Amino acid sequence: MMDPAAEQRSRRRAGLGLAGILLSLLAVVGVVAALVIARNVTAPPNTPQHQAPPGASVDAGPATEPGWDVAAQRALALRPMLVLPAEAAQPRELTTQTAGPDIPLPAPAETVGRWIPGGFPRTPEGALAQLKAFNETGVQGGDPAIYARAYAEMSLPGAPVVERTGLHTLLTSFRKRVGIAAGETMPGLSVRYEATHGLIKGSTDEGRYVVVCTLGQLSFDYKGQTIALGVGDCQALRWTGTAWRISPGVQAALASNAWPGSLEAVKAGYRALGGGA
Repeated sequence: MMDPAAEQRSRRRAGLGLAGILLSLLAVVGVVAALVIARNVTAPPNTPQHQAPPGASVDAGPATEPGWDVAAQRALALRPMLVLPAEAAQPRELTTQTAGPDIPLPAPAETVGRWIPGGFPRTPEGALAQLKAFNETGVQGGDPAIYARAYAEMSLPGAPVVERTGLHTLLTSFRKRVGIAAGETMPGLSVRYEATHGLIKGSTDEGRYVVVCTLGQLSFDYKGQTIALGVGDCQALRWTGTAWRISPGVQAALASNAWPGSLEAVKAGYRALGGGA
């Protein structure tokens, strides 16, 4: 006899159509937008240092660390991004305006035998290229469990927990709404993320700590029909001496979600990506 929860998921999947996927995605993007607002809430002056207001970003590691300007890192990472309505993520007319020239990305130097391409140089563009490679690899298939594995591979000890990231939240919430458990496959459904735009929010510690963001199309193909939304992701990356990894400390403020190339994307500061990444 089928488990009641499994039977309910099966019924939901059987009735899932392209319109249902779109409605679920829009709802999830709305949830992420709400998280952006919640995590920008400032703790009241009398809030104890060991506590944080609901939804606010918190330290994942020690308050201080020798050799790093933790205060500057916090200020950069937590600086809010532009909050856009959920509808801005839907396909819309492109604009000829830009937020600046294209960002040239270096190609990965390490691909053979690697799940996530690496070997990017110690430059802000190298950090952005690493984030692009990580996101496109981790989101492939739309399984939050796979994204979490990629995140663990890319993270240093003390990095923010994956459950608080925008992409993991989006994938988890989407699967819950349409009745697909983590690690479970759904015949006829494929998911991919292609980052076409991005921004370099800033850097500290002589360029060893960089906050970068990707913006791309999160595409869902179901039985030959495809829908897509514009989804952004921001991460704080640290140079280890040989590679870029997700940094210990606070989680970067959640990214603006917008359709790539739209006026909203330009207002958020996203620029087209170029180069060989």
